[in-house]
This record gives sequence, C-alpha cells and structure tokens, in this order.
Amino acid sequence: MTLNTKQQVREFYDRIGWSQVGDGLYQNARYEDLRPVSREYIHRCHLRVRRYLNPTGKFLLDAGSGPVQYPEYLTYSKGYRYRVCADISITALKEARVQLGAKGLYVVADIANLPFKPDTFDGIVSLHTIHHLPIEDHRRAYTELYRVLGSSHNAAVVNGWHNPWLMRMARPLIRLIRLVRKGYAGKKKKDWLSEDDPAGTYVEKLTPRWLRQELNGIMTIEIYPWRSLSTIFIRWLIHPQLGGKTLLRLVFWLEERFPRFFGENGQYPMIVFRKPGAS
Repeated sequence: MTLNTKQQVREFYDRIGWSQVGDGLYQNARYEDLRPVSREYIHRCHLRVRRYLNPTGKFLLDAGSGPVQYPEYLTYSKGYRYRVCADISITALKEARVQLGAKGLYVVADIANLPFKPDTFDGIVSLHTIHHLPIEDHRRAYTELYRVLGSSHNAAVVNGWHNPWLMRMARPLIRLIRLVRKGYAGKKKKDWLSEDDPAGTYVEKLTPRWLRQELNGIMTIEIYPWRSLSTIFIRWLIHPQLGGKTLLRLVFWLEERFPRFFGENGQYPMIVFRKPGAS
C-alpha cells in the first residue's frame, strides 16, 4: 500500500501537478487563492518560514521541494551556499532547476527514506509534503528530517491539520453562502472553490495531539501558525468590496499575537524543531 500510494503521488505531480498552465503558474496553484485581496496575507505567511531558519549556512534541505513555485520560497536559501531540493517527482526537480540554477542540488528522494548522512544540513524546510505520505510513514519522515539536520540547527515543516477547530466553526457560514450563491460558479466545470486538496493525490492530515504523541521522546517540537485560514475560507469569505484585505491583516495580527492557539487550531501549522548541539 505504501509503495502504491507514493507511486500515485509521483505520477500525479509528474504528469499534472507541476505542469504549467500559463503566466508562470503550475496546475497545483489553483488550490491556492491568488487574488489581489489575499496577496499581502499569503505573502506574509510565506515569509514566516524564514524567521525559524538559521539565516546562513552551506546546505539548506528543501524536502519535497516541488518546483519552488513562489518567489518567497527562494528567500529561504538566500544566505545558504546550496539549496538541496529533494522530491519524488522528477518534473518538480526540473522546474526547480529553472528557478535555482547552479545554486541548487537536485535529488530524487522519498522524504521518509532520505539518502543523506546524519547531521548534513544547516537548515531544513518542508512545505506541504508529509501529508502526502501514508499515515504509517509520517513519523518516519519527521525522524528522517531530524536525523539529517545538523546540531544546533532548525527545521520548519508546514503541513495541514485534519478538521481544525477554526475551520469547523466557519463551515456553517460557508455552507450558507454556498446556498445563497448556488449555481454561481456553474455546474458544467469543476468547482475549484470546494476543494482544499488536489484531486488525484493521497492526502492524510492529522492532529496536534497525534503528532506530539508520535514524536514524544524523539524531538521537541513547537507549533506556530503558517496560515490559519484554509483556501476555501479565503475564497468564500474574503472579498475586496467587504473589507477583505483589512480582515486578513487583522487575522495575521491575531496569529502573531496568539501563535500557539492559531498554530494548533488553524488550518496550516508550522512545526519547528531544533537539534541540540553537543554538550
């Protein structure tokens, strides 16, 4: 089952997910909200990753790099000599090479079985990757990242929670708006507004409690918000004519003010861990 699941994910991204659809965007970008009203909020959330990484070093591992599809992603490795892009999709790595050129090193790899020596990297980032693994591989993926992380260095892992509290609270309002606007998006074409996860891939999102139990005794983790609002929430409830940009600025301020609450109860957490140095 594990092998078949990973093969399914690889084939989806090789054939569809990382194919460009125009204007420099990949097919997978349709699962993000790229409207002007949300651009500032999305941009600031993307940049959050940098604050938890060492600013300089020799090797930054991008585990599940994809094509390094957003400009903000490039900033994570600005102070590093090399960005090592590891991905199960060869198409993703070819696209990443277009972005990074000689600054990148490119490795076809399974994040749950990394082909690197212990303590290799001065920083690690992994964005929206572990939830594509079978559930039995989640713990292994975190321990692999910890194994290859250098002493006294940090890793930042962005993933999604399963059915988080904030999004559960918003669901009745979204349903009401869908009823009011029924038929607005049209019945004949695919309704992208109703999807948070790419069709055709395996996605298994878990909970903060499960993650802490799984990693207990292996590493100490901190959970922060990467972005507490789901794409569905933003697409349905954030509108430029209704003060959407101001509302998103308020949400970002609240996320900064109460990081633990929004990290554990919002849609997309950032799990940060540090490997202790030698005593």
